[in-house]
Amino acid sequence: MRNHDRECRTTDDQRIDDSRRESGIHHIDDHQAQSECEDGSEPRLVAENTGLMATNLGKHFKKRPILRGVSLSVQRGEVVGLLGPNGAGKTTTFYVITGLISSEYGTISLDGENITALPMYRRSRLGIGYLPQEASIFRGLSVEDNIRAILEVTEPDPGKREAELDSLLAEFSITHLRRTPSLALSGGERRRVEISRCLASDPKFILFDEPLAGIDPIAVGEIRNLVLHLKDRGIGVLITDHNVRETLDVVDRAYILHDGMVLMEGKPSEIVTHQEVRRVYLGDNFSL
Repeated sequence: MRNHDRECRTTDDQRIDDSRRESGIHHIDDHQAQSECEDGSEPRLVAENTGLMATNLGKHFKKRPILRGVSLSVQRGEVVGLLGPNGAGKTTTFYVITGLISSEYGTISLDGENITALPMYRRSRLGIGYLPQEASIFRGLSVEDNIRAILEVTEPDPGKREAELDSLLAEFSITHLRRTPSLALSGGERRRVEISRCLASDPKFILFDEPLAGIDPIAVGEIRNLVLHLKDRGIGVLITDHNVRETLDVVDRAYILHDGMVLMEGKPSEIVTHQEVRRVYLGDNFSL
């Protein structure tokens, strides 16, 4: 992560915007710096960006309300879950944030910039990555050519492009697979290639749709480690998945959607003890 200027703690630094306090944002991104005071007081972390925010999203399909005022936020270096029963609006929320579909009302902002009207490719260039549930690798290409295809768009210098390719292959332990046809990959290997290819576009945030779907139980731990690696990279991650226990095990906090609305937001420990969440979603016998 890039180094940042240091500054001393002041009274003004301690103020936290009410909307951030309500959204439960506690984590640090690549626009946040650790301060160091000359008087020897404890350093603190100073937030300087507003992250990825969806505010009051609304959407109907055939006059049926799918989203009814959904608001959420994700900061860099934070893993956030978007959970809820089938039909709650999770996938629609993902589609609206990425730009696959438009909302009827509400806004999407990235670091304070309103991107609601921007198409998906513009949002991608600004730093929003999307990994769908379905396999998204280029099936006719090798592993290295999958990643190179993105780097050819983002990095014009051939030497730097190949160096970045080698770096991504090594980072995700797939160097030995570089010439392997994509069709020959296991579920876990495919996910690693998809994530490394996504990182070739240098995203600030990644939306992960059902990352645990279609993989062997033994690969679940690997996916969890990959998500935590993205967090350590300073990338904000928004995850939706039907594997509730595994998802709550990796997120810092989560939103629970029900009937197109946010039922609650909080830490995993708060969610599993919330009576209404247990009634409509988790069930009485659920535990972490």
